[in-house]
Amino acid sequence: MRIVCVCVIAAGFVSTTVAAPRGEGTNSIAALPFAHPSTLPFEAPPFDRIHDDDYLPAFTAGMATQLREVAAIAAEPQPATFENTIVALERSGQMLARVQQTFFNLRDCNSDPRISQIDAEIAPRLAAHRDAIQLNAALWARIDRLYRERAGLNLDAESAQLLRRYRAIFTRAGALLRSPQKARLRQLNAQIASLTTRFRQNLLKATRDGAVAVDSVAELDGLSAEEIGAAAAAASARELQGKWLITLQNTTNQQVLTNLSSRGLRERIYRASINRATYGTADNTAVIAQIVRMRAERAALLGYASHAAYQLEDESAGTPAAARGMVEQIAPAALARARAEAADMQKLIDMQATAAGTTPFALQPWDWFYYSQQVRKARYDFDQASVAPYFELEHVLQDGVFYAAHELYGLTFQERHDLPVYNPDVRVFEVSDADGNPLALFLADYFARDNKQGGGWDSTYVNQSGLLHHKAVVANHLNIDKPLPGQPVLLTFDEVTTMFHEFGHALHDMLSDVRYPLLAGTQVPNDFAEYPSQYNEMWAREPAVVAHYARHFKTGEPMPAALLEQVIAAQKFNQGYATIEYLEATLLDLAWHQVTVASTPAPAQVPAFERAALTASGLDYAPVPPRYHSSYFSHIFSPDDSDYSGGYYAYLWSEVLARDTGQWFHAHGGLTRANGEYLRSHVLSRGRTAEPLTLFRAFYGGPPEFGPLLEYHGL
Repeated sequence: MRIVCVCVIAAGFVSTTVAAPRGEGTNSIAALPFAHPSTLPFEAPPFDRIHDDDYLPAFTAGMATQLREVAAIAAEPQPATFENTIVALERSGQMLARVQQTFFNLRDCNSDPRISQIDAEIAPRLAAHRDAIQLNAALWARIDRLYRERAGLNLDAESAQLLRRYRAIFTRAGALLRSPQKARLRQLNAQIASLTTRFRQNLLKATRDGAVAVDSVAELDGLSAEEIGAAAAAASARELQGKWLITLQNTTNQQVLTNLSSRGLRERIYRASINRATYGTADNTAVIAQIVRMRAERAALLGYASHAAYQLEDESAGTPAAARGMVEQIAPAALARARAEAADMQKLIDMQATAAGTTPFALQPWDWFYYSQQVRKARYDFDQASVAPYFELEHVLQDGVFYAAHELYGLTFQERHDLPVYNPDVRVFEVSDADGNPLALFLADYFARDNKQGGGWDSTYVNQSGLLHHKAVVANHLNIDKPLPGQPVLLTFDEVTTMFHEFGHALHDMLSDVRYPLLAGTQVPNDFAEYPSQYNEMWAREPAVVAHYARHFKTGEPMPAALLEQVIAAQKFNQGYATIEYLEATLLDLAWHQVTVASTPAPAQVPAFERAALTASGLDYAPVPPRYHSSYFSHIFSPDDSDYSGGYYAYLWSEVLARDTGQWFHAHGGLTRANGEYLRSHVLSRGRTAEPLTLFRAFYGGPPEFGPLLEYHGL
């Protein structure tokens, strides 16, 4: 997953007076760490100088400054030109961008109660600020005039694309509405911003509170010493002495269920996961109903049949029907595979029960990972315990993730210990290009914390821009359980793949070579943003790369060739489950975001709506739950800076492009600098300087094909 802060033109609020401990005078504002560009390398945030009390005054000052800049652009007495209107907008709001990117990144990975308070307060004001810019009639008139006269402007291709994007952004934001409609739109945007912020905060609390405490280490039978140590460390961090704590990841099923032999504990953990944010002070059901209703009203106000129709107009699918059509191309094969996988596990359960003289039971969702691991072990003659010693974090990072980037793009990575970080676990690397010149700064934040949202994601603190002379400052975030001191950090292959995935986003940001901020890096449609990341996953299983990083953490010996072959072959195992859980979530998203105002369920009906939507999907197979249930489906109910609502299908379409790209690489010689530079020049450096499918076709030489995706997953 990637989270990038939206461009400053689409992110702010209407200036209001805010009381802040540091005051709001000219001198105090100038003293804020966001008032001026950072003097650190790459303009990295000065984390050691930033305090929670800095954010509100910096937001207020930054937004007020941008509104003055925008007012001057709109009131410019000279006729509109590309420079005095579009380029001027691209230069506006730089202080706001600095505070916004730092605040929202830390909100997601290093939050505290004060940050949560600020988040709730600032969300509706940011929405109002965006509206104050995008619903400014005088500013819109200048943009629209330039667009209508674009044929005579003699713009280069990137500038012409920037003009098209500004017009699209403003029209989609409601610039063509009448005044009463604009007033209602402002109300809806502010309310939705507040509600999605509440959803995110409820989920963070519910995920933390949902952790399962274990009283006896005997209950953890099946876990490795490192996993037990991580559970002990998690309990110790919460001062739960003499206990072990199983913290929850963001998805429905939990990776820890793979090896836990206690069926009762597996069920406890599973139920803690699916019941998140469905009761008590962190209940998200009423929040969901309100978000969906308001999104439906906003879509209708803007002239769309549904929120999904509004969202998908700006994505490759174009329509909800087209997104469903993509799902339908692979759903039958995936469901058939999932049923076959379940049948294999049920046979194993029955056989073990017969041997033990006990009554067999029907396979349940909390059993899937445990028995699929046993089937995998029998079929491929290995299990996680046998391969984990070869997937040590440092080897994977240095000899895998960084190695592949060096072989493909010539990048080198030098760790820096002289730059401030927001948490001691965060590491900083300076990235140099093939010619030795500085390219970017990369922050690696890999360990789970209670004040960090779940899952893995990429974010930026500084976006690349030739216009602003910015190089990228990029961060990757994972939620790997941190072991006790002295124990190695041994990864599952899923975690290895996630590291490569998130670094694919980072490469998209770091290799960006774009003039205008709005078009740079990962500021592309969601269904294209996931393409470079899912493509980069291929190197996690590429034999030449795996052989380089898969070394025993004690001896340094490479993984035996036979075991390596088994690991790679086994990646097609359990793909029915993985595909169906994703497709169920995709169709659940589309169901929520195709409702009308009249058909929006009441809060008490939210669970029933979800059940009906899953039943109607044709993929509702009891042993395979959706990857996310609604109450913790953060991709689709989160604030705008991480919003996949109506478009969670993006991962499917992006993977089609990614697997086509993998096929292209294999057909052209694999891991070579020539191939890497070709992808870099055609896709990774281009941002949104052209429309995504135009970029892909120029690289691939034709339209996307579904075949390589099906082959990759063994479907």
